Amino acid sequence: MPDRRFNVLFLCTGNSARSILAEAILGREGMGRFTAYSAGSQPKGEPHPFAIDLLKKLNYKTDFARSKSWDEFAVADAPVMDFVFTVCDGAAAESCPVWPGQPMSAHWGVPDPAAAQGTEAEKRFAFSDAYRMLSNRISIFVNLPLTSLDRLALQQKLSQIGQSESRSDLE
Repeated sequence: MPDRRFNVLFLCTGNSARSILAEAILGREGMGRFTAYSAGSQPKGEPHPFAIDLLKKLNYKTDFARSKSWDEFAVADAPVMDFVFTVCDGAAAESCPVWPGQPMSAHWGVPDPAAAQGTEAEKRFAFSDAYRMLSNRISIFVNLPLTSLDRLALQQKLSQIGQSESRSDLE
């Protein structure tokens, strides 16, 4: 019998950079065990071009990427989420919709690369750095023994991941 597939929603305010990057990373790293989604409380309307450029350079498909409202995931016929992660401080501070199924949640804040100042190279570096942080956290997440941890232990692990910079932070 195949393992259960988990639905994961990444939230950010604009759903144009961090949450899009996280959706792509989990889509690839999740090895078929996860279905990744992203959304925002105040979607920008389109993904940030630097986020799309970075994903393409890293050989990700980008046809999934669109900036959408978290309201799409709070309706009766939406996929039931198992996990909801906020990846920006703005979304973490907002009142989120009530998610059907009572998903586990955690805050995995990452600095906003779209707000980076400086040269184009410095701005692109901010996107690469956000990607690195999210990739590290998602790598830790996909390697957790999700089905063998009790809810409290799993919640603690999810919160610890949000504080980590790398895999070694949890060892």
